[in-house]
Amino acid sequence: MGSRKCRIETMEQTKDDNTTRLAEKQKRQGELKRRLVQLEKKTNPKEVLAVELERVKDTIDLMMHMGEQYMDVKMKMDTITTDLKVKIKAMNEDLNEKMERVDDLEALTQVLLVKQSKINDELQEARKELINGLQDVSTSNHVIGVKRLGDLDDKPFFKAVKHKRSGKMEEEKSFDLSKKAIDLWSLWDRRIRDAQWHPFKIIKVGGKHQEVIDDKDEKLKGLKNELGDEAYKAVSEALTEMNEYNPSGRYIISELWNFEEGRKATVKEGIAYLLQKLKVYKGKMDQMKMMVDGWSD
Repeated sequence: MGSRKCRIETMEQTKDDNTTRLAEKQKRQGELKRRLVQLEKKTNPKEVLAVELERVKDTIDLMMHMGEQYMDVKMKMDTITTDLKVKIKAMNEDLNEKMERVDDLEALTQVLLVKQSKINDELQEARKELINGLQDVSTSNHVIGVKRLGDLDDKPFFKAVKHKRSGKMEEEKSFDLSKKAIDLWSLWDRRIRDAQWHPFKIIKVGGKHQEVIDDKDEKLKGLKNELGDEAYKAVSEALTEMNEYNPSGRYIISELWNFEEGRKATVKEGIAYLLQKLKVYKGKMDQMKMMVDGWSD
């Protein structure tokens, strides 16, 4: 970069010097032309011829000087052009190399995307199998199991009806209380599945917006007043699960669940939990076999 700058500065200085010399020669040409005109008026052939010869000589000298100047500039421009060609060639080679690397990376990315898609499909299949396998297993005292997201718990409704009716109409039959609780539960189960009802509000938490239950909703306020906090909490939880995991459908979905941490379980957690249970089961079976063998002896 520095040498190129020096060459340019030298060229500019040489150009200035040549321009000055050219101006001086042109000035001299003008003076000779004026003298020639004056001599022609005096009709002195020798002096006219001498001046004319001097003018022709200066003209030839001027033309030669301009040719030298052109050749000098041409040589310098050729040098710069050659340097630029070398640099452009190097840049093109570097660009081509980088383009090849980009093409290789794009091809690798496509391969990885295909592999990732295949892995995701396999994980989804494994997740479905785990859910199907654990579907009928009781979730009580289990860390990993299947949770029906959006499923409304009916126990708070039976408890609320029983509490509300206690002390009143002692002769009222248990069957009637159960029917009342089931009716109320069914009513709220239908309501939480109604996509037209959206009792949520948006709040900002930690700089992020999120939807939460709107405790000012008239239906929810009526539920709380009529059946108490537990029924209100059960409906709120079912609504929140549906809004988070299936907002468009508003129907119950089964999900592999980590009950200990209250979140979706990973496939790895599900498999590890099953292997642990199988190990415990195998241990019990080995103990039973030893006991049977002992009795046989």
